[in-house]
Amino acid sequence: MSDNNSSILILSRNKQLYSTERLAEAVSEKGYQPLILDHLKCDIVIEQDKPAVYYGGELVKNVAAVIPRIGASVTFYGAAVVRQFEMMNIPTVTESQALVRSRDKLRSLQILARSNVGLPKTVFTNYSKEVDKIIDNVGGPPLIVKLLEGTQGYGVVLAPTRKAAESIIDAFHSMKARIIVQEFIEEAKGADIRVFVVDNKVVGAMKRQGKEGEFRSNLHQGGTGKIIKLSKEERNIALTAAKSMNLSIAGVDLLQSSRGPLVLEVNSSPGLEGIEKATGIDIASKIIDYADKLIQRKRNTASTRRKIKPNA
Repeated sequence: MSDNNSSILILSRNKQLYSTERLAEAVSEKGYQPLILDHLKCDIVIEQDKPAVYYGGELVKNVAAVIPRIGASVTFYGAAVVRQFEMMNIPTVTESQALVRSRDKLRSLQILARSNVGLPKTVFTNYSKEVDKIIDNVGGPPLIVKLLEGTQGYGVVLAPTRKAAESIIDAFHSMKARIIVQEFIEEAKGADIRVFVVDNKVVGAMKRQGKEGEFRSNLHQGGTGKIIKLSKEERNIALTAAKSMNLSIAGVDLLQSSRGPLVLEVNSSPGLEGIEKATGIDIASKIIDYADKLIQRKRNTASTRRKIKPNA
């Protein structure tokens, strides 16, 4: 690894991804050296007072800060790598525990509910046979059935009728698939709002609209995004949601409903391509500014400690 003391490490499985490339560009523009490593190829060495990470047989060193870009399917190992850097006293823009918490959809919803932000009515059961009760508890059909492990709109099904809802829920239960059943917000009309939060500030927002006949607004599902001006309530709810999850960098997804903004999800590794192209805002640089803030804070703390002399 480089001996440069000014490297910012981006944990990413693919150097060619838009988000990874943009972050690397922003790192260079800030005067640091970008270092991109695949977290699945990192080896963690656990030893008393000597935590270390190896990559390709070499010790990873001289890292000033870490930017995790951890996919949902590899959360366990990715979070372990992030945690190891934390043990090495290296600042990370997303803490390992917050990353793990955000990937547990059920736990996330429970945390958000406790934080008094609006949510669609949601039911989770241990393969209950009381399917009629589940359907009634979210207000009846149409309703949404989601796999707990689904991402980017995959594993999300709209059940337009009671019969369809019963069939979908029974099918998932028969496969022992963990699901949540959620109220369908019809007035949202297949659209949602992605709010990008960095360091407790809203740095960009876009409205995503699902393609014709599609209830999912995800850009990966063919949706489109355009810049939107948030209401004060939408802005405050997005900030509250990110803070409740202890995420300094987050993509907060909101639905516009007749009873106000509702939080759908809080994403701990939000993509940059859609939001940057829709808003024209350099989100990557704002993330690196936050990483630099953590680096300077650590240096100032270390400098202060060196200046404090022990009592005679």
